[in-house]
Amino acid sequence: MKNYEIVIVGGGPAGLAAAISARKAGIREILIMERDQELGGILNQCIHNGFGLHTFKEELTGPEYADRFIRKVKELGIEYKLNTMVMDIRQDKTVTAMNRDDGLFTIQAGAVILAMGCRERSRGALNIPGYRPAGIYSAGTAQRLVNVEGYLPGREVVILGSGDIGLIMARRMTLEGAKVKAVAELMPYSGGLKRNIVQCLDDFGIPLKLSHTVVDIRGKRRLEGVTLAKVDSSGKPIPGTEEEYSCDTLLLSVGLIPENELSRECGIKINPVTSGPEVNESFETSVPGIFACGNVLHVHDLVDFVSEEAASAGKHAAAFVRGDTEIGKSHIIEIQPADGIRYTVPGVIDVSRMDEKLTLRFRVGGVYKNCCICAYFDDKKVIRRKRPAVAPGEMEELKLTRETLMEYPDLKTITLKIEEAQENGR
Repeated sequence: MKNYEIVIVGGGPAGLAAAISARKAGIREILIMERDQELGGILNQCIHNGFGLHTFKEELTGPEYADRFIRKVKELGIEYKLNTMVMDIRQDKTVTAMNRDDGLFTIQAGAVILAMGCRERSRGALNIPGYRPAGIYSAGTAQRLVNVEGYLPGREVVILGSGDIGLIMARRMTLEGAKVKAVAELMPYSGGLKRNIVQCLDDFGIPLKLSHTVVDIRGKRRLEGVTLAKVDSSGKPIPGTEEEYSCDTLLLSVGLIPENELSRECGIKINPVTSGPEVNESFETSVPGIFACGNVLHVHDLVDFVSEEAASAGKHAAAFVRGDTEIGKSHIIEIQPADGIRYTVPGVIDVSRMDEKLTLRFRVGGVYKNCCICAYFDDKKVIRRKRPAVAPGEMEELKLTRETLMEYPDLKTITLKIEEAQENGR
């Protein structure tokens, strides 16, 4: 059994950033294990621009963004194994994996960083009636077919779901000569970034049909058409609102799910809202020495935030391995989401161990206009941020400082809420 100080599961943007951060923190024996044939993860098929504005202060494509981290990993001499599938992670931080060269092998790690990313929700989770003809793809699969494999999945397209991948693929299919007839969204609001709605739908005249879903699929061997219908407030189709669309391709952009089968088998506590591990201020899970970052933790809208979280996870994993995590009187604060806030990451803070600054990231449960994001320290409102609008498709954040939290030595709970702004705008 070979020993490594840190083993990173996943060689996408989170795994790469975590490895670089751990190496800069002085850790020498690092191993990245990636199941694909190259590093970079999903970024390799995201050839559109819009990446890196926060991290590099310039606009890059997905492969360009990944390449900067891949080059740094190679420059720093960080070891990695490709085409390697991790089969099991134990609480004592032994990692079992398999590939063609080494067969089945086990590694003892000082710390493990989970960076497995997420997967797309499939048609099977949607209960759409109809046959199962060719021509139905997840948006990510279609993206790989077009951008990597060089195939056009179809000529007449309907997209179900308005997540960012679906919006981007509406534009991509249009640019490749296909006709995108509509993007249907079950919710009364889009699940994607506002900029993607404008750049990918509005600029190309593609209609976005909110509060609509697919109620029937036509065709046996190949998709021939779909039926869309308006839904009520509970998501049930309204009779008499059906619309027929002829198409040969249906793309599904109906949500992403963090890849946490390994986490569950390891006994790591999972947040039921995010489907990712519950973590503290150091991105450490409920199992000491196992950390999580990126989309395996919660689904992000910007890869820049993935890299930022992963860098923090890598630094704290390095501190754990070195054994120099500050040990003293703990000051544990629970973060509670309420009144429009769905979840927060992290969910708990130990002030004695946190960095000087900490970013709380969270998503809201609906569209709120002319509102305030408020933080209550126990029962006292301490932070109030005015926002013209917030929506589920865009991740929100709130900055906390150690200095501020130290002023409240008896603080037990921070509660985040959405509140209406006063009429005078305050």
